[in-house]
Amino acid sequence: MSVGAEILASYRDPAGPVGRLIAAGPREDRALAMLMAAAVLQFVARAPALARAAHLDPSVPLDARLGISLFAMLFMLPLLAYGLAMIAHLFMRMLGRTGAAAGARVALFWALLAIAPVSLLHGLIEGLAGPVPLVRFLGAVVFAGFLWFWGRGMAVAYRRQRGESRA
Repeated sequence: MSVGAEILASYRDPAGPVGRLIAAGPREDRALAMLMAAAVLQFVARAPALARAAHLDPSVPLDARLGISLFAMLFMLPLLAYGLAMIAHLFMRMLGRTGAAAGARVALFWALLAIAPVSLLHGLIEGLAGPVPLVRFLGAVVFAGFLWFWGRGMAVAYRRQRGESRA
């Protein structure tokens, strides 16, 4: 299935694409490609709001704003994502779940990539309308969707140990 079809499938069943990716085996190249694609899409999603801010406040030019955002999305986001995935892996292990750290990375990176279409919409509306209540609401929807995708992915990546009850 193509990446676009898998992203659409995530909106129907968030656990399905992550389960298929994990079943294909640990592939760090695929995980890094997902993360970098998500980072590029997040950068593109921020561009309209940065252009609006540069137009309203020309003291910081657009190219400086875009450069800072590019650095943050393409260099800092991957570092933070890998660290967060390791923390999530350790947390799940403390809860007694079985799973590999690669599964935590896939779940997190896929959640970032799967929420990108809604994030692009949010960025476009933020660039056109500015800081209005709809933008804040869409920001909350993006964050809630990301948490939902990530949580369902982590549930697939980490199983309960045998004999443990489902409380």
